[in-house]
Amino acid sequence: MVPLSVLDLSPVTTAIPGSAALHNSIDLARLADQLGYKRYWVAEHHNLANIASSAPEIMIGQIAAATSQIRVGSGGVMLPNHAPLMVAERFKVLEALFPGRIDLGLGRAPGTDPVTSYALRARQDPREGDDFLERFNELLLLERGGYPQGHPFRNVRAVPADVPLPPIWLLGSSGYSAELAAAVGMGFAFAHHFADHDAASAMLSYRQHFKPSAALAEPYAILGVAAIAADSDAEAERIALSADLHFARRAKGEYAPLASPEEAAAYPYAPVDRERIARHRARLIVGKIDTVKSRLLTLVESTRADELIVTTMVYDHGARRHSYELLAQAFRPTARG
Repeated sequence: MVPLSVLDLSPVTTAIPGSAALHNSIDLARLADQLGYKRYWVAEHHNLANIASSAPEIMIGQIAAATSQIRVGSGGVMLPNHAPLMVAERFKVLEALFPGRIDLGLGRAPGTDPVTSYALRARQDPREGDDFLERFNELLLLERGGYPQGHPFRNVRAVPADVPLPPIWLLGSSGYSAELAAAVGMGFAFAHHFADHDAASAMLSYRQHFKPSAALAEPYAILGVAAIAADSDAEAERIALSADLHFARRAKGEYAPLASPEEAAAYPYAPVDRERIARHRARLIVGKIDTVKSRLLTLVESTRADELIVTTMVYDHGARRHSYELLAQAFRPTARG
């Protein structure tokens, strides 16, 4: 059965502030570790009232310390926000503390709005346009000692120097990252849960054009999906009302904390809101576990995904835990003591 992993954004709700959402993430990570999930990745977003996950490196260390076997990583570090040397050193520290359990997922987007993005980068060397590839190459050159004689970075080493960078994953929601991951021979994770680009096209292109590297001999593609499982279709639909309202607001540029299902049911939706929710439901998988499992396996078949990483943004933390419990039972990962 295809391996399962968790993508966590530390959802903030009208009842749970950001500080409590971070503690909920650690609680969910402990559960995922016990249930046999393969990875637990945390996101990087900024200035969003509904997401508390702003500092993945810190949360990775906390989660790795609270668990025993599950891999812990970033889904992902938004590289345009950071100096590559700082990313290298932070993840080498994590790898030194938790050897063999850390993943470095890298994203191209800033994870926020343009003004906040500028605030994040104002003290860095200003670069025009999309500088992800430049920063990515800098990260690799620092790790491999690839700068030529005479270059000012020739003798710069990310420390601890005796620790390699953990495995690098390129994250994407279009064909660009799939092509880049294939060209450099790295793992690829596709964000089907919010991408407009066709998942199968990106995933199959990655596999077709993959070039083996020292880091990875064979292509390995992870499919990011949004799913809400419950004991019945009716209960899952009730829980999903919060996600529906969240999406309708997000489409209008409103990033409020997640509302309760009751608040969501009472919201005065306009016809355009209903249309947007209906389109979003094509990506959000909701239902009893048999329904959810069937749709997930259909996605695996069409995309040839090697692994599923599931995000569940719901109002109630207990419902979120239960959704991951049901998925674990259905996909039968090996429970850990």
